[in-house]
Amino acid sequence: MKLIDTHCHLNFGAYKDDHDEVIKRALNNDVWIINVGSQSTTSERAVNLSKKHKIGVFAAVGLHPAHLFEMQVDEQELGVNFKSRQEKWDYNFYKNLAQNEKVVAIGEMGLDYTYNPQEIDIEIIKNKQKEVFRKGLDLADELNLPVIIHSRDTHDDTTAILKEYIDAGRLKRRGVSHCFTSNWDDAKKYLDLGFLISFTGIITFKPRPNQLAAQEKILEVVKNIPLEKCMIETDAPYLSPEPYRGKRNEPLYVEYVARKIAEIKNLDFEEVAEVTTKTAKNFFNLI
Repeated sequence: MKLIDTHCHLNFGAYKDDHDEVIKRALNNDVWIINVGSQSTTSERAVNLSKKHKIGVFAAVGLHPAHLFEMQVDEQELGVNFKSRQEKWDYNFYKNLAQNEKVVAIGEMGLDYTYNPQEIDIEIIKNKQKEVFRKGLDLADELNLPVIIHSRDTHDDTTAILKEYIDAGRLKRRGVSHCFTSNWDDAKKYLDLGFLISFTGIITFKPRPNQLAAQEKILEVVKNIPLEKCMIETDAPYLSPEPYRGKRNEPLYVEYVARKIAEIKNLDFEEVAEVTTKTAKNFFNLI
């Protein structure tokens, strides 16, 4: 393979009519795929999609914090709009699913206090998220799988929990902070724990005036991070890179993320492709 899209959601409804064609386009262009679950149904669908393809398509299973309570998530700027349904963590269900040979990670899971039901106290929400996050980490530790972390403006809480596990000698396979959008100080917290950082099409965006400072921070992370410590992803169907911004994303477009990293770090695209692919293969133990 030439590139690996380490995080996408072809198991989501946005691809219900053409996921096979989207996967075929990626594989025909030497792009491998990690389909990531966000709840029980999408995790199961990710596994089923991976089983349909002998090579190049893998799965991760987990429970996203947005699905711990029923809520509306609406971010037109990022092309994210959905109503989540409440789900309880079922350890045995996810354990059984994760033992399929095509499952290469637990996640995505983590902490996100951005969107919450207004009628529920924020401390209740935070405590519930931390409880389920720890249960997901317990499963990853038991099965010796890496973790895919969702952390949105919660990096202090997230890394504190991860450090607890690592200090206890757990999470040997470590993990990745996916769709990283914070600053270099937060990135170093993950790197110091032995985690990787993954970038999306956000790094290709032409920011609006009120987004310049935030974009500069992300690009600083790309510039500073050792190439072997990062991976690339689309987070499809969301976050389409330029020149497809505003349209549905797909794994084939991960090339634009790699090319932007090459531009920022003043490297050849081929080197970025080779190193990020090697890192992803080692991280997910792909064969």
